[in-house]
Amino acid sequence: MCGIAGIWDPKGSSESSLSAMTGALRHRGPDASGYWVDGRHGLSLGHRRLSILDLSESGRQPMFSADGRFAIVYNGEIYNFSTLRADVEEATGGSYPFVGGSDTEVLLSSVATFGLRRTLDRAVGMFAFALWDRHRAKLVLVRDRLGIKPLYYGFAEGALIFASELSALQAHPGCPSRVDRASLAAYLRHSAVSAPRTIYEGIYKLLPAEVISFSGPGRQGMERSQFWRADEAMSRGIGAPYRGGVDRAIDELQVLLSEAVACRMIADVPLGALLSGGVDSSMVVALMQEHSRRPVKTFSIGFESDRYDEGDDAAAVARALGTDHTGLVLTAAEALEIIERLPELFDEPFADSSQIPTYLVSELARREVTVALSGDGGDEVFGGYNRHRMARPLSWWLTLMPRGARQVIGAALQSAPPQAYDGIAQALGGLPGGTPPRLVGDKIHKLAKCLGARSTDELYARLTSEWPDPAVLLPGVRERPRALVPGPRHRHLAREWMYRDLVGYLPDDILTKVDRASMAVSLEARVPLLDHRVVEWAFALPTSMLIRGGQGKWLLRQLLYRYVPRELVDRPKMGFGIPLDEWLRGPLRPWAEALLGEERLRREGFFDPRAIGQAWEHHLSGRRNLAYPLWNVLVFQSWWASRSQWRGERRRQALR
Repeated sequence: MCGIAGIWDPKGSSESSLSAMTGALRHRGPDASGYWVDGRHGLSLGHRRLSILDLSESGRQPMFSADGRFAIVYNGEIYNFSTLRADVEEATGGSYPFVGGSDTEVLLSSVATFGLRRTLDRAVGMFAFALWDRHRAKLVLVRDRLGIKPLYYGFAEGALIFASELSALQAHPGCPSRVDRASLAAYLRHSAVSAPRTIYEGIYKLLPAEVISFSGPGRQGMERSQFWRADEAMSRGIGAPYRGGVDRAIDELQVLLSEAVACRMIADVPLGALLSGGVDSSMVVALMQEHSRRPVKTFSIGFESDRYDEGDDAAAVARALGTDHTGLVLTAAEALEIIERLPELFDEPFADSSQIPTYLVSELARREVTVALSGDGGDEVFGGYNRHRMARPLSWWLTLMPRGARQVIGAALQSAPPQAYDGIAQALGGLPGGTPPRLVGDKIHKLAKCLGARSTDELYARLTSEWPDPAVLLPGVRERPRALVPGPRHRHLAREWMYRDLVGYLPDDILTKVDRASMAVSLEARVPLLDHRVVEWAFALPTSMLIRGGQGKWLLRQLLYRYVPRELVDRPKMGFGIPLDEWLRGPLRPWAEALLGEERLRREGFFDPRAIGQAWEHHLSGRRNLAYPLWNVLVFQSWWASRSQWRGERRRQALR
């Protein structure tokens, strides 16, 4: 795992700019750095290395193919590199002159032998890389199928710049830095800026599985393609549905996941796992333990608040599996210290509040290991979100009840504060489907806001929006919708929503969170449930194997029962959250009110102060829980303050 950066400037390479860009990525690669310049074309490549495979000097980057034609800077892991290497050796009669054992060298050898497209079709892994063809003077940027690893690019005063993080691009003196207000609107809705846009005008993210070729440093000659498409993979699954029974499906899933986990356990450094105690991470750890000769090192974070503490659940699963477990219970004060660092850790506004425990558990794990497997992706692939379970009954509501009647019911449900529903749920012991009592009121309020939807598309948008109408906060700004390739129609609405989550919410939010939080402490996080072979196999499954009896991830649970007692599996889903509503009314209130002050909001000119003030009043009064919508605003405000300080420091340095 590494950080990469590069500049293609026809006016000539700037060593100081490249050094600044790679320096901003030190946390992604603390072990070594490397640079290379093609002076003939003005192309510079930079690399920061976190050594995982082949710790020797032969694994350094930038790296060149044996014939010298291709140069690469690469971030990620190719898990089937030994198979690809064998293919190269067979095709070349064993004559390819390998000098080391890194997957980077294997990737280059495969490109040189078979070409880029065939190599990508065969590669299993997570990656983002820049490949320079010295013969054709052509640069290619590539991102992996599911979007696990990030890659940004933009144009700065006639130069093409690219890097693993926005912070590295911003280190280039010509990088655009004007906030894209349309992206800000999308951020307010989704808690993250959706690809291909970023928070800055003129700076972009590669989409998952995207390949962008440049025949020059400008937009002319720029070509886009995708080497894998989720919509096509889903269409293949619909066209060739799974015909086996449940027992056979469980056996096949076990083989697939076992292989996905085993190949992600290959490392020349200490390895462990992030364990929340939920279905996904427990499944990953169970298979890791099956492949390990010694107890797997597992790590979890808990909070003092019982409403959000998963520490005991994780510890119980760890005991059942026999892992070497480390759990840490954090106080509110310890967790709150991280909030001031969020602009540094997430270099554009990012407001999924589970970013805080994700960072903290990554920091805990990094004390003992360099690589950690996690269970991310299980909800999107196997139907784990509440909206997946509720898709069918909600669609019935839209079909059978007039919209006016639904709106009346929605208004009535919102007339009582969330706490009233929490109390009722507490008395009843929760709701069907395992929703914990402390989340019932918020979910009922969210459901109530969705009852007025005109279509299932609008219903999904409302279910996945923190601010259903960002224009209320940003007068005159036109929001851009997510740039998603429409998936094929499915007879079960839940599958269409799962597809949208896989291609939108997963890379924009979940995988961004995991990448930034783990790499901030130089920890490589691997996600076996997102092996594309597992994803493609799951596309063909009948919905009844994913969602059954009001329970999501049904098939995955059946497999986990083989390893973990049922009572440890069938527990309410806690979610990797924090008591944000309590903190904003309590210890975080002074921080929040300083960022949301009316005069400050007017001076900065992004948000309507009256709309923000009204939302803040409603939250403080307890009439509504607006913690998450307000968190989106607060994170942007904190990020903007940090950017302002950074720009001021750069101006002062320029004047010295």
